[in-house]
Amino acid sequence: MSAMSNSNFSRRSIFRAAAGMAAAGTLAACGSNNGRGGGSGSGKQLVQYFHAYGEAGVEQAVKRYAKAYTKANVSTQWITGSNFENKLFPALLTKQAPDVFEFHPQIQLIKSGQVADLTDIIDPVKDDFNPADIKSHTVDGKIYGIRMIDDPQFFFYRKSMLEKANVPVPTTLDELIEAAAKLTTSKVKGLFLGNDLTPIQSNLIWSAGADTLNEKNEIAYHTDAVVAGLKQLRSLFTSGNLLLDAPADWWDPSALDQGLCAIQWGGLWGMPTMQKALGDDLGIFPFPKVGSNGKPSVTNGGWSMFVNAKGDNVEAAKEYVKWLWIDQKQYQEDFATSYGFHIPPRTSIAQQATKLKSGLPAEGVKLSNNYGHFDNIGWTQAMITALNDVIANCVRKNQSPEAALDACDKKVNRELKKLFG
Repeated sequence: MSAMSNSNFSRRSIFRAAAGMAAAGTLAACGSNNGRGGGSGSGKQLVQYFHAYGEAGVEQAVKRYAKAYTKANVSTQWITGSNFENKLFPALLTKQAPDVFEFHPQIQLIKSGQVADLTDIIDPVKDDFNPADIKSHTVDGKIYGIRMIDDPQFFFYRKSMLEKANVPVPTTLDELIEAAAKLTTSKVKGLFLGNDLTPIQSNLIWSAGADTLNEKNEIAYHTDAVVAGLKQLRSLFTSGNLLLDAPADWWDPSALDQGLCAIQWGGLWGMPTMQKALGDDLGIFPFPKVGSNGKPSVTNGGWSMFVNAKGDNVEAAKEYVKWLWIDQKQYQEDFATSYGFHIPPRTSIAQQATKLKSGLPAEGVKLSNNYGHFDNIGWTQAMITALNDVIANCVRKNQSPEAALDACDKKVNRELKKLFG
């Protein structure tokens, strides 16, 4: 599985920060097995953090790449369980902090001096990256972080189920709600949006013709169309036509594969598994438009590699990151296309990624190009959590959307003031 949407970075249901702090305590206590001692390579000991990808082979691949690097001993912490950020952020405050870690571009990491400026290593190949990926990692002309994979997220559906129920592919939120009702039977739910519904929260905003923040870093999500969309989501939540307790969450293809639902929100990364399970009985479509002025949307999530600017080995870590994520194109292509599908952020690699060139994968790339929204570096973890609360309070509970959005505005504005003055 691979990427986090901007709306829900963990791909897993929300996990209490306290549990994350406890986990960070265990990480800090790793001591002798954190890779800082011993090792056969020359020079520095470097530690990198990765969240636990769901596809078979990713962990082995990451460790294989690291082993091939000769200028330092690179060990990998493979962080399992919910909410990677609840383990990463506390760990960054300890002496056991990683030298290198994957995450998403967020401006508080830059403002706090947590991540190193990587402009010098990216500049020579900058034009080979998707411009949207460069933009989402740039602050004041400096680039922080190297995009490893782009991960579009959209709806997957069982063609046979829609045909049998005489349901066309939805193009509006109204049609999606109607489809969910017609597709629901005693054994199958019409629709799966994730167990806590947060994976689609940004899409609800984009598809309503709004945005999280505008160009001036001001709130742009609090519109009449978004309020109307939240009311529609509430009606969907109470309809009985949503799958709400799937054994595996939305980032895993199993709900659709096992026939628990007819339509599922998911990521391009899950497509090979779905195709293996369902063959040609698989289609995709973007989040449909919300309201009359809306337009379809796709989340272009993804993961990026950062260097811990507060670590002891900044230069050695930058050298390693350059070696792996700039120089080793064969590893970059392997990472993007051999373990689930991801779009390589570099044009030269994307152009030769034959697995994405035809059929449904090519359709997924097209949806990403036509309707994709990339990370906004100003939209931070605290803001994402504030929006999670809107979904919890007005969709899953019955608070008025206006009241829920007002509460969200206060939290987001507090963050914006801290970050932008």
